[in-house]
Amino acid sequence: MRKVFKFIIIISLFVFLTITTQIGGLILLLSLFISAKWKTHFKFKKMTVFTTVYLLSTYIIIPVLAPMFGRQKIQTTNNLKPATYMTVLLNRNYVKPQLNNVLQQISKNRQIRFLDANFPFINKFPLLPHLSHNDGNKIDLSFIYEKQNGEITDLTKSTSGYGVFESPRKSEFDQISECKKLGYFQYDYPKYLTFGKKNSELKFSETENKKLINEIVNNNLIDKVFIEPHLVKRLNLKNDKIRYHGCRAVRHDDHIHIQIKNN
Repeated sequence: MRKVFKFIIIISLFVFLTITTQIGGLILLLSLFISAKWKTHFKFKKMTVFTTVYLLSTYIIIPVLAPMFGRQKIQTTNNLKPATYMTVLLNRNYVKPQLNNVLQQISKNRQIRFLDANFPFINKFPLLPHLSHNDGNKIDLSFIYEKQNGEITDLTKSTSGYGVFESPRKSEFDQISECKKLGYFQYDYPKYLTFGKKNSELKFSETENKKLINEIVNNNLIDKVFIEPHLVKRLNLKNDKIRYHGCRAVRHDDHIHIQIKNN
């Protein structure tokens, strides 16, 4: 019975780590094999081996292997950084080279914080909870916020970068309510994925977000931009690349989804 329970635990961890990091499940099996062969005994040996192999893989091995699958690690700069370091730790920071170039271009004159992009390997491998981040062509960007005095900041309003919404005003069309009335209960579920709210004093910068989105859509490599309809109207955005993502997805008034043309 104990062996069966142990087997179930290992399988559960394998599935969880694979879903959340893509490589974690395989590294779990590899670390268990190494631990079994390594005869030295010490406290937390399995955890130590797993952590070491995982970090070596994430920071050294995977960035070298990913280009063989047509993807590369996002090139961070002073202006382009992850909104949370968990994006890097979970290997959700890989894109095609063309999208990497777009990110470098749009971050030249402003600070941008990116959220989930794609895993390093295999097209169509799902990056949950997203529906389409599975081919290296997509990435989410954090909104740009400003302080009470109008100073632009690179801070975000949640730990994950998701789930704190710039909701419709009373005078604006409420697509969120419409989708929920149609039974799409998941539409605003990112509110449960903030992992903690912060910087509540920050304000959505209409000027800077409009500039950013216009620069994005004016890039020839960009195919689509998803953002909630009430923000499209509020920012007076007019470009055919700006689309509505549909009720089957989740609301996009906590981030900007961009994607390049499929090459």
